[in-house]
Amino acid sequence: MADPLIFNPLTYDPAHFDTETRRLLRATIDWFESRGKRRIIEDYRSRAWLGDFLEFSAKEGLFATFLTPASATDREDARWDTARIAALNEIFGFYGLDYWYAWQVTILGLGPVWQSDNAAARDRAAELLSQGEVFAFGLSEKAHGADIYSTDMLLAPDGDGGFLATGSKYYIGNGNAAGLVSVFGRRTDVEGPDGYVFFAADSRHPAYHLVKNVVDSSKYVSEFRLDGYPVGPDDVLHTGRAAFDAALNTVNVGKFNLCTASIGICEHAMYEAVTHAHNRILYGRPVTAFPHVRRELADAYVRLVGMKLFSDRAVDYFRSAGPDDRRYLLFNPMTKMKVTTEGEKVIDLMWDVVAAKGFEKDTYFAQAAVEIRSLPKLEGTVHVNLALILKFMRNHLLDPAGYEPVATRLDAADDAFLFRQGPARGLGSVRFHDWRPAFDAYAAVPNVARFREQADALCDFVARIAPDERQSRDLDFLLSVGQLFALVVHGQLILEQARLTGLDEDVLDELFSVLVRDFSAHAVELHGKDSASGEQQDWAVAAIRRPVVDEARSARVWERVEALSGAYEMAL
Repeated sequence: MADPLIFNPLTYDPAHFDTETRRLLRATIDWFESRGKRRIIEDYRSRAWLGDFLEFSAKEGLFATFLTPASATDREDARWDTARIAALNEIFGFYGLDYWYAWQVTILGLGPVWQSDNAAARDRAAELLSQGEVFAFGLSEKAHGADIYSTDMLLAPDGDGGFLATGSKYYIGNGNAAGLVSVFGRRTDVEGPDGYVFFAADSRHPAYHLVKNVVDSSKYVSEFRLDGYPVGPDDVLHTGRAAFDAALNTVNVGKFNLCTASIGICEHAMYEAVTHAHNRILYGRPVTAFPHVRRELADAYVRLVGMKLFSDRAVDYFRSAGPDDRRYLLFNPMTKMKVTTEGEKVIDLMWDVVAAKGFEKDTYFAQAAVEIRSLPKLEGTVHVNLALILKFMRNHLLDPAGYEPVATRLDAADDAFLFRQGPARGLGSVRFHDWRPAFDAYAAVPNVARFREQADALCDFVARIAPDERQSRDLDFLLSVGQLFALVVHGQLILEQARLTGLDEDVLDELFSVLVRDFSAHAVELHGKDSASGEQQDWAVAAIRRPVVDEARSARVWERVEALSGAYEMAL
């Protein structure tokens, strides 16, 4: 019997979606399965461009259906629906991050367009999507990275109401093939933020020069240069401060996709790892008979379940967001930072078990071990996103506000607010619902109760011995505090989703035993920081907890892990 918590292509039935969504998700799975494992791995190893995949997508109308907001088309099934976008992220991650990347940078490229009031550009984007074209997001530069304050893409007035754009961009996915590239630059005749411009370019234009693919991969992460590229009124997406906001709000939309791609990678790798370990005999016993192997695989399993629970619940807050409810601005960097780093831990735990097998060229695991590293480093580093979530810590922990409960959001609705988020500022004023009821509901689960003690201790830390002015300039110290806060938020949404889905309490208890260990480890790290005060060091030691051990519970969870052996194997 398939484990309902882990994606299995052989049994996947997304019955909670509408008919066309189910058809497209199933068609995507079938396309990958029909290609077979050998072909997919060989395409990855030979760095083949994704032409066949994009041809399939165009034929099925996959990108057009999933990535065209209802306001931009009269197609009945087209909408921007974060729930089904997340489902497709997971499928792409399961089969290979190269496929997901072409889709992800298309999402980023579309962000400034769908936020724009430029009807001609919106119509052009919708038409290009219907033709199966991909998109690109021209923000980063070689010298400045994503520091958009320092952009060297310059737009000079052409004397006829338009501009001529000159400059280069770097790390731009799909830059080799995009029908539309959303490019960020600044005017030469206007100083300061009022001079920012987002405009649409075509990679096939003679003034668009493709320099190279900067990575050794099927992903085409381009460097391109514009030399006197003509920008007319129909090409201008945003000007001034709105262009700056469009850049940040686009990243808000796009960074969420990293969590579910990470989940897909881990799921496929887990089938391989458990199957290999359970069928390999060492010293006369299956490898899975060794206690340390069982612990590592069980930890990997419950961490993966936690990744899924958090991400699924975050979807609901994304879809329910509005001008008066911006809680997604915390949960979004959490999905990017926390879930993707959990993915790295999952792969590392399994790699310790499969050992040399994880290098073999005919395994998915070998590519998963490489690809899982990239996701924490895209759309802002882990450190950038940790620093971002710290802006929400005091309000979230100490000053809750009243909100109506957010329901599970699997309805076929268009998530229109994502393209009218407004100014990208005021994060310190965002309020949150009380995190404690999620823990209260599971107070009888031993390790949830143990973790709750640590969460309460963090509240005491923030209220009584929070970083002072000197420590607030010590990012190394602050990031340790951020890791502790991230664990509380991670646990909260896991518990909310567990309640909504009726998660097995054995799995939940085992998962929180891992989170208790994680909190203790980060407390020890904070204790050792150079700038930690004596009171803070004492607090850190007092916050350490030992998880509640229950051998019978652990044995029952292990049975779930063991059952993954042979449950799925991709046909050659």
